[in-house]
Amino acid sequence: MTSALKYSLLAFAFSFLLGCDSGPMDPGTTEKGLGHLITSESLVLNPTGYTPLSAELKLQTTQPVQVELEIASRNDDEENLIHRFEETGTSFTLPVLGLYASHSNTLHIRFYDNANQLLGEETRPIDTPHRLQELPTINVRVNTGRKKPGMNLVSYFGHTNRELPQIPFIFDQYGHIRWYANMDAHPVLGNLFYDVGVERLENGNLYFGDGSSGRLVEMDMLGRVVNEWPLPGYTFHHHVLELPNGNLLATVNKHGLPTIEDHILEIDRESGVIVQVWDLRQSLDSRRRIWSSNSRDWFHANGLAYDEEKDAIIVSGRVQGTVKLTRDNELIWLLAPHRGWNRSGNGTDLNTKLLQPLDANGMPITDTRVLAGFSDHSEFSWAWYQHAPKLTPQGTLFLFDNGDNRHYQGQPVFSRAVEYRIDDEAMTIQQVWEYGRERGHTTYSGIVSDVDYHQDENTVVFMPGANFENGPNGKTVEVDYATKDVVYEAVIRNDGEAMYGITFHRIERLPIYPHNQ
Repeated sequence: MTSALKYSLLAFAFSFLLGCDSGPMDPGTTEKGLGHLITSESLVLNPTGYTPLSAELKLQTTQPVQVELEIASRNDDEENLIHRFEETGTSFTLPVLGLYASHSNTLHIRFYDNANQLLGEETRPIDTPHRLQELPTINVRVNTGRKKPGMNLVSYFGHTNRELPQIPFIFDQYGHIRWYANMDAHPVLGNLFYDVGVERLENGNLYFGDGSSGRLVEMDMLGRVVNEWPLPGYTFHHHVLELPNGNLLATVNKHGLPTIEDHILEIDRESGVIVQVWDLRQSLDSRRRIWSSNSRDWFHANGLAYDEEKDAIIVSGRVQGTVKLTRDNELIWLLAPHRGWNRSGNGTDLNTKLLQPLDANGMPITDTRVLAGFSDHSEFSWAWYQHAPKLTPQGTLFLFDNGDNRHYQGQPVFSRAVEYRIDDEAMTIQQVWEYGRERGHTTYSGIVSDVDYHQDENTVVFMPGANFENGPNGKTVEVDYATKDVVYEAVIRNDGEAMYGITFHRIERLPIYPHNQ
């Protein structure tokens, strides 16, 4: 068989695989003479059935190459999506990510040799289906070059008919949805409830907990479940966090107890064995009812952070405050108003663990109304019903201060991103930065929500996930840390129904292709 005839047959097979759901498609164009380089090629749209805006490209070449993919933008004034894979080889199975919905996408495939010389290029059309009607509309209000590069992974709560499975999606800087996962037909994740949401592991895959099946899950960008960790004796809720050693930290319910959302586990990533348990009923006071009268959900753990230097965990409890614990479940500090604290389950006087607020000059704030949370100091405010604890490289702590029940009366109405400097030894806390107070009800979210700090760009992303300005919505607002100028803002409009009034729980800014691919 001649090489030309062989390549013509391969091109026909390529076209058939790509067009199997919509009839034969144009096989595209290949640079003359490239047939001698490619010995086998196939491209399949949505190979798993779970990620309709993705495809899988398989290639065999006669010599080692690097492969670069480029998806042409749908508008001339928008950037093309270009990604070159790190691997050099002769056999490839590659994800094609970032396709537009209901569009005849143009995919350019380029081949480079070891000297970074272009060997050739081919162009393939990829026709995609209409996106799910459950997905929202996105209005980009501000888009500047000062924002952190990447796309936005949204842990979405909106729906039209069925609340589950939840549907995570990724949108680009212009507001176009470029990826989503619909697990409706999945044998295990068909009722996916990821709660806080989906994030990316260091290895490039996605990970999340599933409250419906009670387990932790690792999934690739094409929707293949790579790993899963059942939690015998426990059920996942809210948040899972990858630790520096690769293990997983998760908020869980312990079976057989009258209380919920008050245990933390560390799970060995390789063996699946539970290696550490934090029982918050022992380190805190499960009888305290200052922020809530709910004796069953007395703490409501909703977010985790890890202090690697001190091997300690930070846990946000929506109706108690934020706490820091040693590996042995000993309380280091309590970040909460000084009101109604007694003894923990293990006998510790919790009043000795309360942080002392400082003003901007480092002097103690002694106003008892400020300490108890009935009013604010001009340079310090407590966080109320907070979410999303994040440690910065400088060692400060960011929280999303929801502001629910602020000052025990819900006034004034605002949510904010707040940064605190905490001295574990001196037991002091100083507020060093905030944003959101000035936006009032337009960015208020009494529940869920997220905040991130990006050191390279020196920006903060403030993300109220259950706002009701002109109907249910969530917002992502990125501001310059130094000036508080808005450098990016998008509104995610929940056009269907909002589960619990929530549009999203969290958003992560990331490249659609993992950094290690």
